[in-house]
This record gives sequence, C-alpha cells and structure tokens, in this order.
Amino acid sequence: MSKRDYYETLGVSKDADEKEIKKAYRKLAMKYHPDKNAGDKESEEKFKEINDAYQVLSDPQKRRAYDQFGHAGVDGSGFGQGGGFGGGFGGFEDIFGDVFGDMFGGGFGGSARRRNAPQKGNDIRYDVRIKFEEAAFGVDREIKIDRQEECEVCGGSGAKPGTSRKTCPTCGGSGEIKTYKDTMFGRMVSATTCHTCRGEGTIVEQPCENCQGRGRVRKTKKIEIKIPAGVDDGSVIKLSGEGEPGLRGGPRGDLYVAISVEPHMLFKRDGYDIYYDIPITFVQAALGDEIEVPTLDGKVKYKVAEGTQSGTVFRLKGKGVPHLRTGARGDQYVKVIVEVPKNLSEKQKDILRDFAKETGEEVHEQKKGFFEKVKDKLK
Repeated sequence: MSKRDYYETLGVSKDADEKEIKKAYRKLAMKYHPDKNAGDKESEEKFKEINDAYQVLSDPQKRRAYDQFGHAGVDGSGFGQGGGFGGGFGGFEDIFGDVFGDMFGGGFGGSARRRNAPQKGNDIRYDVRIKFEEAAFGVDREIKIDRQEECEVCGGSGAKPGTSRKTCPTCGGSGEIKTYKDTMFGRMVSATTCHTCRGEGTIVEQPCENCQGRGRVRKTKKIEIKIPAGVDDGSVIKLSGEGEPGLRGGPRGDLYVAISVEPHMLFKRDGYDIYYDIPITFVQAALGDEIEVPTLDGKVKYKVAEGTQSGTVFRLKGKGVPHLRTGARGDQYVKVIVEVPKNLSEKQKDILRDFAKETGEEVHEQKKGFFEKVKDKLK
C-alpha cells in the first residue's frame, strides 16, 4: 500500500516553515492520540502516519531527501530507525510537553513540578487620594491596611505550641498524587493535588487555637508611605514586601499604592507643566499693566505688555511640577483672557464712541428694543 504525501498528511504546503509544520502536527496529534480515542484502530493508524510525516518534515536533512526522492529518499533512515517508536523519536517530549499537560495534568515520562514549593504571597492594592499641591511637592502619609500576618502563637506553622506539622501520609510530603500509565510511547505520569494535605505536603494533627491551624491571622497594619514630588493622577507606588505573607517559606507579596489627585480650583496640569487662565480688563490689555499671577509657590508679578491680545500665552519658567526622577521643574503657562465690560453707562459709551472716531473705526451699535428701554427706565 502506497504512503500518502507527508505534506498532505499534515495539511501544510510544501513551502511551509518549521513553525507551521510543528503547529499542524500538534493539532493533529492531539486529535488522533490513542489515549483520547481508546480502541479506535483508525485513529491509531492515523496517529502513526502523522508522526511518520512529522519526523521527516521536521528534520531539515530528511526533508531535503524527501523533497528530492520522495519516500524512497527516507525509507530505512527515517522514523522507523532504531525500532518503532522507541528510537528515532527525538523531540517528541518537547513537542508534547504542554499537550500532555493539558490532557493528563502532568509531565511526559517524568515527574511533574512539585506543588509544595515556596510561593510568594498575594499583593495588596491601597487607594489614596491627595491634594493637587501634595502631588506636586510630595507628602508623607500614614495608611492602615488589613492583611494576613503569621500567627504569633504558633509561629506560622498552624500547629499547637509543643507540636509540629507531620508529613502527609497520603502523598509522602510531595503534595501531589501520581498515577502511572504504560502506553505505546512509554510510561506516562499524571499528577494531581493531594486531597489530604491540599498540596502542602504536611498536615496539622493538633491545630493552633489562635489561628485554627491556618498559621496566619488578619491584622490591621499602620505603614508610613512617602509620596514623592511629581506624582500624578493614576501613579502607583510599589512597596516591596508589604503584602501578604508567602506560603511554605516564600517571600511576602508587595503593596501597591494607587494615587488619585483632587482637581485644583485654578490650575490644570499636563505632565509637569501647569496651565492657568487669567482675566484682565480691556484697559489693562490696551495700556499694559503689572499684574499678580497665582502659582504653586504663591503670587508673582508679571508685566503685561501694551496692546496684549486676548488668548496670548506667556510662560513662567520653573513654576511647574518637579520631575519625579530629576527634580527639575516644569513651567507654568498663563493664558490672558480680556474681559469685555458689561452694563456700561452712557458716559462710558460716549468715551468708547469718541475712541472709535479717533481710530477711524465705524461702529454700528445695536438698537434697544421697546422692552429693554422700559427696563432701563425702571432701574
């Protein structure tokens, strides 16, 4: 009986690269694996055929021989060399490491990772709200967090003082139960968490009364945190080792302090720069004036040039927020808003009319309606 084309068997093109071939092989091998199709001879034969194809196409030398001479170029030197699946099966465990992990929960041909290894404790998040100025210049805060702490009575063992934890009789201290199965590919192992010790590897026969055998109790902890100058809304400060205690001698988790910043009544912030809109009168804009500008450091004086237009922006260098790393400060940008006067008296209007005549400006005043005139009379 003639063999099928290896590329056709794996469902890939003849110019497929190594990654495509490997992906196709794993997909088909998972589908037709004998342990997933017990008693199905057709699936077993299909599985062998898939492995035949992969062993040739995954080897650059064999693939070149196959491309040039077909099956004749690899017969006697390919997959069957060394006697069936036992030999010539290099790379199989690497290919199927995660496949068999999905199918059986353990490794292939070896022991699974120990489940009672040291484990880092859980991280904790704490939200803190600060003022705009505190974000700019930094602040020290005392916070209170609820977290697990090792029991002071039993020292974290969970065992009653005077006693100790015992090796789990079910798993022998490994924290897992292994099941072995002989297959056509060799011995396979399936590992599951021990139901007696729940993966700990040890059990408590006489639990500590203070922590009920858990080895830890919940406590409120006060922590001093230093919020550096330059933090912004959404910044997160990491305090290493201030989280929950680890398991089986593992390190503590970390504390993450999430910062939210209250908005300011006057200022807006963009990065390390500050923005502020300042209103000035028409006269100040036209004639120029020395004005006081509020900043994070207090009020400073600034000379507005004669003829300043509304929307003009000037910069106060170094009046922004300090950089987190360098400490160098950003700038403050001040936008001038010229206010147009309202409810002018007739005398003030006459002055403006005279001004318009002097500048040659033609003004078409809006005439008042009947009701507006009546309203003026009643004032």
